[in-house]
Amino acid sequence: MLGRLLRVWSIPDLRKKIIFTLIILLLMRVLAHITVPLTHQQEQTLASLFTSGQNQNLGQLLGLLDIFSGGSLQTYSIIAMSVYPYVTATIVMQLLSPIIPALHRLMEEGEAGRLKFSQITRIITVPLAFLQALGSAAIFVRVGVLDASTFSLFGPNWLQTLAILLSLTTGTMILVWFGELITEYGVGNGISIIILGNIVTRLPTLVQQGYLSSTTTGGASSSILNLAVLGLIAVVTIAGIVYIYLGQRRIPIQYPTKRIVGRGMLVGSAQTTYIPMMVNSAGMIPLIFANSVLLFPTVISQYLASSNASWLTTAASWLSSTVLNTTLPWYWLFYFVLVVAFTYFYADLVWDQQNIAENLQKQGAHIPGYRPGEQTRVYLKTLLRRVTLGGALFLGILAVLPYLARTQMLSSTALLVVVAVALDTIRQLEAQVVMRNYSGFLS
Repeated sequence: MLGRLLRVWSIPDLRKKIIFTLIILLLMRVLAHITVPLTHQQEQTLASLFTSGQNQNLGQLLGLLDIFSGGSLQTYSIIAMSVYPYVTATIVMQLLSPIIPALHRLMEEGEAGRLKFSQITRIITVPLAFLQALGSAAIFVRVGVLDASTFSLFGPNWLQTLAILLSLTTGTMILVWFGELITEYGVGNGISIIILGNIVTRLPTLVQQGYLSSTTTGGASSSILNLAVLGLIAVVTIAGIVYIYLGQRRIPIQYPTKRIVGRGMLVGSAQTTYIPMMVNSAGMIPLIFANSVLLFPTVISQYLASSNASWLTTAASWLSSTVLNTTLPWYWLFYFVLVVAFTYFYADLVWDQQNIAENLQKQGAHIPGYRPGEQTRVYLKTLLRRVTLGGALFLGILAVLPYLARTQMLSSTALLVVVAVALDTIRQLEAQVVMRNYSGFLS
């Protein structure tokens, strides 16, 4: 492996791309230390949200967001929201593209349409980032991190409040710009690399917190044993993610070819190839969907808990303690069902956008034993749903794995993101090496 890394490093173009990517990640960590102005007492209150056992639902919500922000949320940095609003905007645009004809036409216009589609996504990211900044600030006002008497868009200190919200929004857009720079001049998909960098940054802190927590409850020997068990679970989980992520069903396709022989006679022959149907064609999107669905009522309940109306406060308290209580089994059962349902939903959505049956018919190709057109489409859709079952169940188990392992150190979403981004980046490096007439990075 070291020889392969040195081989990649010896290629000048790839070396420049890797160095550029590392520089952008370093600048991102510099931004993580530029924080929203807080008093010492407010900083202590913010830190206690991630360490104390009070309000477990809110602590887990903020802990998950903190992992994807690389610890920036815990310090309330200007990049505390990371690129999560951009990811949300991307998902919204993908969901709307089959519904809105104008967006669907953009997807079919090639590179120019893709650039216009990306521009619309960035525009949508701005209001989404502002709303998320407002929502996180509302939660921090409720728990005492921000002063309720000074933080108000309609009060005498509206300018200070607006400055905080615009700073958080700007931080997100800077990260989106960094991601596009990495995509164009660096290695891998920029947004994915930024998320990967944030998660990897938090790993040492998560391990330290887990060790200290185990030491407090069971002593040093117990903490080492717990970490060893968690390490074993993590290795098995990563192996399972790689196996499922790379798993595919190969569907044979025959393309008719004709050649002239003898006295100008046309002789036909069939050229066989295949279509790869991935076991997990939805990737990590179902986990993000399910988390978003569960996080939204959690944020609303935390916001309404400080309402002056007693019935709203009571409803928010009931919602937080029963329906959204992460310690109860039905919460994780609902999470499991959501992940499975969104896996099927997104797999169908992506597959329908490719129009494979129609494209095969236009090219004169066919699947052996099935007529081109509608029969091929029905066969592919049925096969997709059967193949997706394994990926959907795996993602569902992966989602509830922290509950089964009785720990929040093992974030299934974070593991899936790390493995998926690492595999995609290795594939791109492999393609770059082969393109430059070198032996492959993996071979």
